[in-house]
Amino acid sequence: MTAVGVDILDISRMVKSMQSQSFMKRVFSQKELEMFEKRNFPPQTVTANFCAKEAFSKALGTGVRGFKLSEVSVLRDEMGKPYFEFDGRALQLAENKQFSVSLSHTADTAIAFVIAEDK
Repeated sequence: MTAVGVDILDISRMVKSMQSQSFMKRVFSQKELEMFEKRNFPPQTVTANFCAKEAFSKALGTGVRGFKLSEVSVLRDEMGKPYFEFDGRALQLAENKQFSVSLSHTADTAIAFVIAEDK
C-alpha cells in the first residue's frame, strides 16, 4: 500500500516558535538541532523540517500520536537531499515502511510531501 502526507506552514509562525528552547527540544532531534546550528538556524529549513514531521504522521495514518516528533529526524545527505531517521516509538511505527520526502519553500512558506510504501 502507498500513502501520502503533505504539510504547509507560514515561516513567520515557526520564527515565533523557534524562540522557545523547550519547543525546539521537544520537536527536533539532537541531530537536527546540530544541523540547524551549523547552518545558523535558517527559519526556512526549520519550518520545512517541521512540515516533514507533520507530513510523515499523515502518511503513516496516525497523525502525531504514539510517538514524539523528536523521534523523527529530517536530515540531509551530502547532496542536500532530505531523508528520515527514526528513533524510539517512531522507529517501531515506521519499520515496515519505506519513506520518501521532498521539501520546498519560498520566502514566506515551507512545504513537505511524504510518500510511504509498504516494504
